[in-house]
Amino acid sequence: MREALAGDQAAYQHLLKRHQRKIFELILKLVRNREEARDLAQETFMKAFGSLATYREEFRFSTWLHRIAANCSIDYIRKKKIEALSLDQPVQTQDSQITLEIPDWSLNPEAEWVEKERSLSIQEAIDSLPSGYKEVILFRHKDEKSYQEIAGILGIPVGTVKARIFRGRELLKKKLKAWRKKYAM
Repeated sequence: MREALAGDQAAYQHLLKRHQRKIFELILKLVRNREEARDLAQETFMKAFGSLATYREEFRFSTWLHRIAANCSIDYIRKKKIEALSLDQPVQTQDSQITLEIPDWSLNPEAEWVEKERSLSIQEAIDSLPSGYKEVILFRHKDEKSYQEIAGILGIPVGTVKARIFRGRELLKKKLKAWRKKYAM
């Protein structure tokens, strides 16, 4: 590294060969285009060797070089234009114009009803569980408590919590299986 900083071309070549493959692979993961990755790798090394004077020896050279590669890739991605299709303007084809009609799926009463029924059925199934099972199921899945936290709150062993959660889930599966059969489409 010191030799490259001093202007030794052989040292530049050694650094290039040593890091070239890893830099290319990093850039390829980011831009997903081999040709662009090759160009960006070349640009990375040009920027790095052009600014070797700013490199600080307390950091690893590879880390510094990877940061330059990542920045080059991010700049490329930001500058890359994304072709967008206007939903308001007709699309011009060779023979005519086509107006796009996009369905509005934001309000679907049937799907909302099914979701509401599903939620109510799940809540009914939970409410119908024996209290010991209902309690641990709610702590675990609604309040997102750990097994240890539930054991501490209820004053029971962790093994009992695990067993109740297992049995509670099995009871819920049976109850919800009946709901699925009722509302299968």
